[in-house]
Amino acid sequence: MNGLPVVVVGAGPIGLAAAAQLRERDLPVVVFERGPVAGHAVGQWNHVRLFSRWVELIDPAARRLLDTTGWTAPDEHTYPTGRDWAGEYLQPLATALGDIVALDTEVVGVARRGRDLVVDAGRGDEPFTVHLRRGDGNEERILARAVIDASGTWTGPNPLGADGLPAVGEHTFADRIAYRVPDLDDPHVRATYAGRHTVIAGSGHSALTAIVALAGLAEDAPGTRITWVLRRGEVGATYGGGDADQLPARGALGQRAKTAVDAGLLQVVTGFRTTRIEPTDNGRVALISDTGARLEDVDRVVVSTGFRPDLSWLSEVRLGLDPVLQAPVQLAPLIDPNVHSCGTVYPHGVAELTHPEPNLYLAGMKSYGRAPTFLAMTGYEQVRSIAAALAGDHEAAARVELTLPETGVCGGAGVFDDPNAATDPAASGGGCCGGSAPAAIEPQLITLSVR
Repeated sequence: MNGLPVVVVGAGPIGLAAAAQLRERDLPVVVFERGPVAGHAVGQWNHVRLFSRWVELIDPAARRLLDTTGWTAPDEHTYPTGRDWAGEYLQPLATALGDIVALDTEVVGVARRGRDLVVDAGRGDEPFTVHLRRGDGNEERILARAVIDASGTWTGPNPLGADGLPAVGEHTFADRIAYRVPDLDDPHVRATYAGRHTVIAGSGHSALTAIVALAGLAEDAPGTRITWVLRRGEVGATYGGGDADQLPARGALGQRAKTAVDAGLLQVVTGFRTTRIEPTDNGRVALISDTGARLEDVDRVVVSTGFRPDLSWLSEVRLGLDPVLQAPVQLAPLIDPNVHSCGTVYPHGVAELTHPEPNLYLAGMKSYGRAPTFLAMTGYEQVRSIAAALAGDHEAAARVELTLPETGVCGGAGVFDDPNAATDPAASGGGCCGGSAPAAIEPQLITLSVR
């Protein structure tokens, strides 16, 4: 099987980093991306600025490859938007990797050749079969010696319903619901929210970003109303560490949201767990909680309640996942938000990412399952370790090479819901992977900032 390629699923930051690491070790690799361009998911939040500086967003192996192409690196101390990250790094990296990156190609299934999930006999001797659907609708399959699933969780936003399932009526009124921070720089999107009543559901940095953006709209567009709904009983530490946060952009975002609340630009409703959406006589909708409380005359809902992994196409391989987080069992206790308010986690690699199915790995945000505390740099370390293990360099695979900045004050305990990049585009300073200065990490507990 050594002559077969390693299949990487997803041409986002972690998938492309995996390919660069594997290529540097002369291992055959192919990357399949369902979107039309590399970084397709990142491009869908192109208006959002990251907490991270460029220096924390470029994988070392990827940088070495790009440097051979005459690539001009961005100013490492600035903070890119999603558009910047995709256009100035991910797409040039995909070009540098060449024809090993296949776009418009969706991986729809992975299995062992001739073995379904139940069969033990000879399982470890067979390669993986990776089932593909091309953009033109044609289907095919290829063989692989290993699979690295770096497809992320962007396509799996959590629903509005408080029990993890869609609220009654959530599908019916889907045209009124957004599961992403709206891009109010787009005139059409702006017109959708101006002069209307929007409910923002969530307590993480995506929700805070939406609050700041819509509060600005409320000041400019008469009749614009905002209601912020939290499932928890109080706002508490939702605003974060403020001036005490060593990540200034994160602290500034929370302070700007608090300022908007204090200025009366939005109503805050706590302890509201949505179970139903109903139409009202005036053509709007009402949200109903599990206690029967109602929010009336709602035009739009922005749902920022987190993301979850899509495991459906991995049903014929043997995953070792924690039943709560849907993360690898060795990793889950280190990132459980019920225990760690900021995602305290040891630097980790292939040992924590191994599944009962040999040579199958979930990497990047998907490896964190439903936990929301993932950092891009963490994903780069994951795939460096995985590539070393697949190359037979077990000493390098076990070695910690992760360098992270100090993270400072965290946002408090509870469920946090943001993608890797959620912050206010107008904020300046440090970020999710940012901070005043990187600090070398020894094999000890480190604290990840809430995204």
